[in-house]
Amino acid sequence: MNDRGADLRRVDTWIFDLDNTLYPMGGAVQSQMDERITAYVVRETGLSAEEAYTLQRKYLDEQGTTLAGLMSHHGVDPYHFLEEVHDVSLDSVSPDQALYTALARLPGRRLVFTNASAGHAERVLAKLGYADLFEHVFHLEAADLTPKPQAAAYDALIRLHGVTPRSAAFFEDTERNLAPAAGLGMATVLVGPHAATSTAGFVDYRTDDLTTFLQTAQVGET
Repeated sequence: MNDRGADLRRVDTWIFDLDNTLYPMGGAVQSQMDERITAYVVRETGLSAEEAYTLQRKYLDEQGTTLAGLMSHHGVDPYHFLEEVHDVSLDSVSPDQALYTALARLPGRRLVFTNASAGHAERVLAKLGYADLFEHVFHLEAADLTPKPQAAAYDALIRLHGVTPRSAAFFEDTERNLAPAAGLGMATVLVGPHAATSTAGFVDYRTDDLTTFLQTAQVGET
């Protein structure tokens, strides 16, 4: 499934989520991070590993990140949490030259908008070899620790980077994170293996192959 030939000629600001969007996070990175988060929750709450995992997923679903729930209900140090849970091996992450070329053809500027930490985003983009393609990374610290899909995170992105929503496109693997972007007037693209099953009205395009989508999209003059 891929929305070929998407009409994105109005777009001059291309905004991408990072994990599971610009690269497939996959089992290795995801499992390491999940395990570290669970261990952190166990230590902070005294719950069993099973109970801790249930709680971390509850906070993620309700507040956008597990960290948001830990901050509001358990008073954790957010920077210590971010440093610890993102200290994972990136051995399974590798560059994709075809995707690099597809990103490079996009006219205008490119931004990363992630709920991950600044350090994690920097490490991943360096490992991928994509850092030179992006003007800025809007990470969790830049959002004052407010995650997607909270409206304040989108407002801060727009304000800090002078984004005009009507001429922006947002690419995400998490459906609910596209809703605020659509409400602001951005074009929305749901990315990933489950995109085809989405029926959300706020999703403009769906693709399980970001490279092909970008290669075939109609874009403005460079």
